[in-house]
Amino acid sequence: MATRVMIMAGGTGGHIFPALAVAERLRAEGCVVTWMGTRNGLEARLVPAADIPIDWIGAVGVRGKGWWQRLTAPWRILLACVQAAWILLRRKPQVVLGMGGFVAAPGGLMAALLRIPLVIHEQNRVPGTTNRLLARMARAVLQAFPDSFAPAVGALHTGNPIRREISALPAKPIADAARPLRLLVLGGSQGAKALNGLVPEAVAKSGVVFEVWHQTGAALLEYTRQRYAANGLPARVEAFVDDMAAAYAWADLAVCRSGAMTVGELCAAGLPAVLVPFPFAIDDHQTANARYLSEAGAADLLPQAQLDAAGLAERLSGLAAQRELLHAMAAKARALATPEATQQVAAVCLREAKP
Repeated sequence: MATRVMIMAGGTGGHIFPALAVAERLRAEGCVVTWMGTRNGLEARLVPAADIPIDWIGAVGVRGKGWWQRLTAPWRILLACVQAAWILLRRKPQVVLGMGGFVAAPGGLMAALLRIPLVIHEQNRVPGTTNRLLARMARAVLQAFPDSFAPAVGALHTGNPIRREISALPAKPIADAARPLRLLVLGGSQGAKALNGLVPEAVAKSGVVFEVWHQTGAALLEYTRQRYAANGLPARVEAFVDDMAAAYAWADLAVCRSGAMTVGELCAAGLPAVLVPFPFAIDDHQTANARYLSEAGAADLLPQAQLDAAGLAERLSGLAAQRELLHAMAAKARALATPEATQQVAAVCLREAKP
């Protein structure tokens, strides 16, 4: 009989895409996979598109919110827990996989209360509030970075599950000196205005001829196109990139944020990067993620507080002049990759599933 697995993940792509990779693997193993999420996050679009049944709860985040959200949070959390308990009783999963974030908290608590085996996975180097709480009651704790949890937790380092088409990319050769260097700029699903505004000016100031592919997020598409036009630069500027594997395969260098998903994909693709962490991320986890790559020589860490067009231009021109260095950075990034992460997470879920 097929093993029933429920995945809890939502909000941003950093939680959802690794979970989708695991879901695909579990279904290939013959499991019946269902999902718990909210109607307000990316999961509302991505999970049905993957043909995975999804049940809705009214979970909301608390940290970083206004006073009204904090005041009403206890009642919303209680309601979400009741909803999660009802879903678990109806779906009867044999194991529950929580991928962190506020969506996983109610379901994780209720799974523990109902004695359903709970597995959690932390994508960032700094564990989030939900996973710090659920680690005490989980049957297995998995981490993308080797030092996210204290040793006493007994977490297993799996790495981040990555989409199959990205983890299958071959190692990059040294960029051909006969063509312009290819620069991939990733503004994230919400768009990073600091990058979208400054990168066009920095490329113009660098004195280097780049081929640019710039992903902006929907809200900043026209703004970014205007910035390239104002600087007299041709560029491929898109709100979203549908085929990220193709983008990573095309690029020689990236400029981007350092969310968990991006960092994992950079390593899998073996793509060197200038990382500009989002400075307002909870617990500053993006800086911790970026530092992991920077300390390994796989990326250049540039805090947003130090970001200006002239400084970024200098970094870009310096890297462009050293294609052998870029190749070495690519190899170091690839050495950090964990190509078996998806398989490992799925295997732990199957191991912990109750008969």
